[in-house]
Amino acid sequence: MTEKCAIERRSYPPGQHGQSRKGRVTEYGTQLREKQKLRRVYGMQERQFLKTYHLAVRKKGITGEHLLSLLERRLDNVVYRLGFAASRGQARQLVNHGHFLLNGKKMTIPSVTVNVGDTIAVKEKSRQLVPVQAALEVAEGRGIPVWLDLDRPQFQGTVQAVPTKQDIDVLVNEQVVVELYSR
Repeated sequence: MTEKCAIERRSYPPGQHGQSRKGRVTEYGTQLREKQKLRRVYGMQERQFLKTYHLAVRKKGITGEHLLSLLERRLDNVVYRLGFAASRGQARQLVNHGHFLLNGKKMTIPSVTVNVGDTIAVKEKSRQLVPVQAALEVAEGRGIPVWLDLDRPQFQGTVQAVPTKQDIDVLVNEQVVVELYSR
């Protein structure tokens, strides 16, 4: 255990000029970090995220809340929230592979926005999949959001309402993201 030990964490970056560097975070830096955090939580690319933002801008009302609502109502996120997948990435893959029905029709597009009254069901052949079974057991401890309704014996869920900011548990300041894009 020497002075150069990799295990020891220092409060400054590595290198000759690490200690002398000032770590000021600009307003743009904080806005960018919030946007990247939100983008990574939902597993989206920049172009896809920007398209979702433009859809939120077109709606009347508070843009930030519309953005969060659109992100929450993506099919891959709803599958995750219902507990059919252990993560959003896994939910995206399961949707891509055609394991889910949206209103009785096979859906392979994870970015589809679900609406109030839509039913998401696991296909009959896919109900025995190990990832789906394991995720449902884990989801019981996590809980289902109030804007969704899960019928576990039937392996299906229904969208009861449009999610509001209070229903979303992602810790992000969406107003800062709106400020970044409205530059």
